[in-house]
Amino acid sequence: MDSDLIRRAQAGDEQALAELLKEHYSFIVKYVWKMSGDEQLAYDVTQDTLMKAIQKINQFHHRSKFSTWLIQIATRTYLDYKRKQKKKDKLDEKLRNEFPRSPVSFSNDWHEVQEALWKLEDEHRIPLVLKHYYGYDYKDIAKMTKVKVGTVKSRVHYGLEKLRKELRMDDR
Repeated sequence: MDSDLIRRAQAGDEQALAELLKEHYSFIVKYVWKMSGDEQLAYDVTQDTLMKAIQKINQFHHRSKFSTWLIQIATRTYLDYKRKQKKKDKLDEKLRNEFPRSPVSFSNDWHEVQEALWKLEDEHRIPLVLKHYYGYDYKDIAKMTKVKVGTVKSRVHYGLEKLRKELRMDDR
């Protein structure tokens, strides 16, 4: 039955695609939940997995079961989430070290950091987030933002300076 739905979905039949994904939804949620131990993460990863499956349905070549293909997408998506979380944790640690707060917990201060970050101009905020939150190198950021590598380095540097000033002003 899956093969007929898959062929119809690949031919552009949205109803067939919806039915196919609906059939596999709970299977993927359960798999990711067992893998991660985190119910909410399981739902988030499943949603992303299904979105990727929709975008890449024509890349399914019937060499394996459709559920196996979805498991591969879900696994990669989960690992991407873990990698992003690790980068976020590193940024959190860096910010904790750069902007220590005594009596207030960092989780409460994170809101202040985000607010200060949003006050920055795009030209400083975007490369700063790409560098320190997502871990891109200067060369990649230069390609993404279509500016020279030296400009990116400067913007990250000045963005951090402005962020530090903004957070220190809040201390007063």
